[in-house]
Amino acid sequence: MAFTYLKTHLQQRQEDALLRERQLVSQSNAREITVNGKTYLNFASNDYLGFAQFDAPIEGAQLGSHSSPLVTGYTDTAQELEAFLCDKLGYESALLFNSGFSANSSVLKALFQDKHAAQQSVMFHDKLNHASLLDGGLGSQAAMMRFNHNDMQHLTSRLEKSKATNKLIVSEGVFSMDGDKAPIAELAAIAKQHNAWLMIDDAHGFGVLGENGLGSCEKIKPQLLVITFGKAAASSGACVLGTKEVIDYMLQYNRDYIYSTGMSPLIAQHTLARLKHITSERGNKQRAKLAANINQFKMLAKQHKIALMPSSTAIQPIVLGCAEQTLHAANKLKQVGIWLSAIRPPTVPFNTARLRITLTAGHNSDDIERLVSELASNL
Repeated sequence: MAFTYLKTHLQQRQEDALLRERQLVSQSNAREITVNGKTYLNFASNDYLGFAQFDAPIEGAQLGSHSSPLVTGYTDTAQELEAFLCDKLGYESALLFNSGFSANSSVLKALFQDKHAAQQSVMFHDKLNHASLLDGGLGSQAAMMRFNHNDMQHLTSRLEKSKATNKLIVSEGVFSMDGDKAPIAELAAIAKQHNAWLMIDDAHGFGVLGENGLGSCEKIKPQLLVITFGKAAASSGACVLGTKEVIDYMLQYNRDYIYSTGMSPLIAQHTLARLKHITSERGNKQRAKLAANINQFKMLAKQHKIALMPSSTAIQPIVLGCAEQTLHAANKLKQVGIWLSAIRPPTVPFNTARLRITLTAGHNSDDIERLVSELASNL
């Protein structure tokens, strides 16, 4: 019988405590989530600044763009959003995408679409890069090498041994499963020293880090910067920023952009309004509140001898190792009204399954005290 392996693989996932399942969410914000009719304190949201709770309908906005941006789908709201980001982040040009995954993977495939150029090119990926970056690298025609996580000596060694004409260093700004930051200044210096380009996916840094909330690359500009709107901006979609030449190249060869319906004008308008909040005094206040919540959580966790990973960001993982134990711990916390994510392989390496706690400006001091108390009681 054909395709019998489907059942076998699903059964194996179940036995290994690695089976993924969707949960029906009827309402959620940075502080609370309602799943299957029950409301929990939410410590799994990426709405870091708690802006989703301020959402209001936008009157008169067109819902759909109805076509590819290269046909009739490039709207004035999209152009306004791109121009705003170029101005704030210091880039010549930009392209909007409907998801961060699409942006990351398609940019790498498009950049190395020419077989002859790809044969003279190598990408150097941090080993903990997001799946979208790795898929883009694997799907391109260029060679891909991985360096140990945030290990500048290992990266330098690999670059020194490479004879490639075109070298691209690829990293995240804030790593989504560990919560630690990439050393952007060092990466930029190493790239310059070895005549390489630098690409940063700043999905979890943009809106949260930097004096003005512009992220990991507020002061240092990589040749390619990807930011997403589904985290701190509490919207959806993504943007790729670079020189006019790079973006013009993407317009010719980026298949995801060319053959996808353009970003909805409603989403573009909503996102622009949210970005104006992020870069305003209101954003500063929300970032200050988030920083206070992170500090309180880390202090209380230390008092209760809860072992955290070395993260200073909103992402605070607790590594338990065993996938089954991690899933059991997450379910126990749900029973007492705490919702957080059990992250298991293959999302993270084997034997590093973890509870991924995300803190937001939407939480209050009592929420964090309750979280730590329940963690101490149930781990």
